[in-house]
Amino acid sequence: MGFKSVAANFAAAALMVAGSVVSAGLAGADPEPSPSPGPTGPPPGPVAAPAPAAKAAMDHDGTYVVGKDIAPGTYSSGGPVGNGTCYWKRLGNPDGNLVDNALSKKPQVVNIEATDKAFKTSGCQPWQSTPGAAAPADVPGPVAGAQLQGTLGGLNGLLGPNGQRVPGT
Repeated sequence: MGFKSVAANFAAAALMVAGSVVSAGLAGADPEPSPSPGPTGPPPGPVAAPAPAAKAAMDHDGTYVVGKDIAPGTYSSGGPVGNGTCYWKRLGNPDGNLVDNALSKKPQVVNIEATDKAFKTSGCQPWQSTPGAAAPADVPGPVAGAQLQGTLGGLNGLLGPNGQRVPGT
């Protein structure tokens, strides 16, 4: 072995030691944080998209789930589309438990309660949330029906069998 090979080996060893010293100095100056341990258990699945917020408008015929598709509140519609009729109903459950309904050729206002399950509309212009609008006062059905029946009975009593007025009445 010659002097040149010993010198070359010595130079190579010196470079390795110098490199180790430099890298140890750099590593000690600003160490990189070690990665935190990962979560335990299986890796997470696909992230579900957040549910869309309930709307404050209904722009087409259909059944809207309260709290999911539409927010509870007071809604108004300009009435029927064209010369048709506007039909709506509030449902107590998706199977059709009727809470309230109307069939009309006039503009409509309805209070959709948070306890309602769904709202169905057919043939109506778009519905918009109108918190300041007042829904028409409810007329109890049986009382109104009894009053109407009594009035018709009274009118029928004035007429004879052929629709002619009975003499003396």
